[in-house]
Amino acid sequence: MNHLSIILPAKNEAPALAALLPRLRAAHPEAEIIVVDDGSTDDTRGICSSSRVQCLSSPYSMGNGAAIKRGARAASGDILVFMDGDGQHDPADVNRLLDQLNQGYDMVVGARDWGSQAGVGRGVANTFYNWLATRMTGHPVADLTSGFRAVRADKFREFLHLLPNGFSYPTTSTMAFFRSAYPVAYVPIKAAQRIGRSHIRPLRDGVRFLLIIFKIATLYSPLKLFVPASAVFFVLGCLNYAWTFMHEGRLTNGSTLMWSAAVIVFLIGLVSEQITALTYRRDA
Repeated sequence: MNHLSIILPAKNEAPALAALLPRLRAAHPEAEIIVVDDGSTDDTRGICSSSRVQCLSSPYSMGNGAAIKRGARAASGDILVFMDGDGQHDPADVNRLLDQLNQGYDMVVGARDWGSQAGVGRGVANTFYNWLATRMTGHPVADLTSGFRAVRADKFREFLHLLPNGFSYPTTSTMAFFRSAYPVAYVPIKAAQRIGRSHIRPLRDGVRFLLIIFKIATLYSPLKLFVPASAVFFVLGCLNYAWTFMHEGRLTNGSTLMWSAAVIVFLIGLVSEQITALTYRRDA
């Protein structure tokens, strides 16, 4: 039987952990449970100690992704389950993810429904992420940004160097698994309302929205993003040339610039594709 490690990144989530950890311990008494304390200033360590749970503390906050990486390195299990420390994920759903993992998958993600999204804005953004990732990979992606997932430890550790220290580790790990042809499955879940205050900020989250869009493409196949963009510039250049030729009988700088942009964007995509291929190369 595979040894299980459950990893919970947490920053000032003591009230949620006080309710969650006893339930998690009761549901999985043999599992290794690790709370990665990301520079908390509350009683996170005390809560972990009273619940007989290992706590990895950081002297200052390094980010959610950094906590995930620290937990994955410290875990001894060959199956890793990642859960949010804010009480949104139900310990009873862990077995559902593990059952699906045992069907031959390397990663199983808890996919939230619309009612489990943290607001309409986040729901719309996540729907767009899922659509874009599905188009890029050719596989259905039900929840790209869910932090509730079960993975095979040896596969997940292959990509630790790719994971950011911030909040987009789910996106990075999912696209990396697809790129490496490791099968991914989704299990529907309902996420509860978080206990306590969210660490997401609207302005910073908006910037993250744009970064995740580019990350989806560059982690899987950059040409799938850059070729359509290049084609748009080329077509615009042709349309501009047709209009100016009919009205002025000449080629304008605008058309030349758009054609030049088409070539440059295509070449950037080509170079990015080669870099991505080298990133996933496994040395013998």
